[in-house]
Amino acid sequence: MSRSQIFARRSVMIGWDAASWLLALLGFLLVRHEFMLSERMWVIAWTYVAGAIALQVVGGFWTHLYLGRSKVGSFDEVTSLGQLVIAISVVLGAAFYIAAPLFSRGIAFVMPAMAFLFMTAGRWVFRMARTREMRRHGDGSGVPALIYGAGDAGHQLAGLVDGSADSPYAIVGFIDDDPRLRFLRVRGYRMLGRGSDLVRVARATGAQVVVLAISEASPQLIQRVSDHCTEAGVDLVVVPPLREMISGRLELDKLRAFNVADLLGRRPIETDLSGITDHVTGKVVLVTGAGGSIGSELARQVRQLGPAKLILLDRDESALHATQLSIDGNGLLDTDDTVLCDIRDKDAVCAVFSRLAPEVVFHAAALKHLPMLERFPEEGWKTNVLGTLNVLECAATNGVEHFVNISTDKAADATSVLGQTKRVAERMTAWYAAETGLRYLSVRFGNVLGSRGSVLDTFRAQIERGGPVTVTDPEVSRFFMTIPEACELVLQASAIGRPGDVLVLDMGEPVRIIDVARRLIEESGKDVPVRFTGLREGEKLHEVLLSAAEQGSPTAHPLITQVSVPHVQPSDVLAGHSDHHLDLGALEAHPTAHEDARGGTTR
Repeated sequence: MSRSQIFARRSVMIGWDAASWLLALLGFLLVRHEFMLSERMWVIAWTYVAGAIALQVVGGFWTHLYLGRSKVGSFDEVTSLGQLVIAISVVLGAAFYIAAPLFSRGIAFVMPAMAFLFMTAGRWVFRMARTREMRRHGDGSGVPALIYGAGDAGHQLAGLVDGSADSPYAIVGFIDDDPRLRFLRVRGYRMLGRGSDLVRVARATGAQVVVLAISEASPQLIQRVSDHCTEAGVDLVVVPPLREMISGRLELDKLRAFNVADLLGRRPIETDLSGITDHVTGKVVLVTGAGGSIGSELARQVRQLGPAKLILLDRDESALHATQLSIDGNGLLDTDDTVLCDIRDKDAVCAVFSRLAPEVVFHAAALKHLPMLERFPEEGWKTNVLGTLNVLECAATNGVEHFVNISTDKAADATSVLGQTKRVAERMTAWYAAETGLRYLSVRFGNVLGSRGSVLDTFRAQIERGGPVTVTDPEVSRFFMTIPEACELVLQASAIGRPGDVLVLDMGEPVRIIDVARRLIEESGKDVPVRFTGLREGEKLHEVLLSAAEQGSPTAHPLITQVSVPHVQPSDVLAGHSDHHLDLGALEAHPTAHEDARGGTTR
């Protein structure tokens, strides 16, 4: 908008507000006095109006009302206008009551209210005319869209569409599951039904897009709406979660197509950065498995907290290179903060700890593919148990103050080699906490969406090949988190955990794997079949975060639960293994003498 247009609009607004005082005076005198006033009363009335207009203009500029402080006709502008009119009526009313004994009190009380009504009526007419003009210019330019949700996000969306000259959407109506809203109109758009009516309404209105205007929708609702959209043959677009909005404000260009991450739900994660900073800032921090998905993201988030030194340890040199490149951009691998080391090699691990003296350790190195470890259980033992034992022993020997073992939900009611080895790692960590009295603890969570080798990679590769997409069972479900969410909560858990704790992250509601597969197929636009292969050895139909014998306790963070696990001595672990026999279940079935002597777990 040019300066001349801005000047013209402000002039019209000032002129209308001045005219409102004149109209209020004429209206009041007509109704109250039928214009039958003495000459002195006419002088007082006109003087009052002149003073009101002068104060209106001065006050309007002083409060920036006429300088674009608020959108014309908005609630904020009308509120400011009302406050200004009240102030004028009080000042002038008091002044005239003292200076003019014949002053009509009706003028002081009634006329400002009438003037305010005229001012707001003018703004209402302006907003209505502007909205209709924008809708007229927008006819046919946007995709017909049905809005699901008439709450704050829905109202914001309607306002954005009406206020945009080139909106990508043309709203055809609203639907909402609240029966109390059946007659509601949102900026003139009708409520056309409830969620169960989506297919019928979409077909009747010719909608091509459904916009889910619920910023914190549950995974179940999102999946149900997605199924309805598929049936109706329309696209589903979602508003971003609140944490992705700027000051909670919706923007049209932030709307996006429904994707797999939406199936997880969109709970905002509130992290106490000050508490985390106390445990990391200025410390030497070592991350094992730093080339993996979790380890690399942990390293990136730790780096932002200002450690004195961040040490990246992995046995995969290419993965280390990628992580270092993502953190500082050089990827030269020529400094001592990148360490090529296999945690199976105790001497090499201890040499690293002795030389670099880490104070905080995040242990993310592990073998994680369940079917592979079922075939090669000895490999799982060597890395997940003996490797963890090596890192724990070297950490304790070299005075590491804070040790965080990254575990998995498969350690709860473990039925697989992966779960059993990680369960033993949790118990050994608890034993070292009891022995040292230091903050050695474990953090347990489920599958991480998009991690290397995850189900997403498998499904996308199968879709790219033309299928079939293989799913073990139609009802199989898993807990999922995004990588940044998981690592953020790991850091939070490490700050609030006590020695020996196993901290379990709230993963939200479990997601059916078939829903993930179908969503990826729909995103690809290909016609790919799904084939069910049956559960594999050691695999569960539904994972749990706590075993039947575990009792969760709340912590200072609403998304983190604490449980205790029985200790197991390293000597008992080593005694339960021979070169030709591995019985992980025996360790869980028989508590150790050490554990009995202490009466269970240590707090």
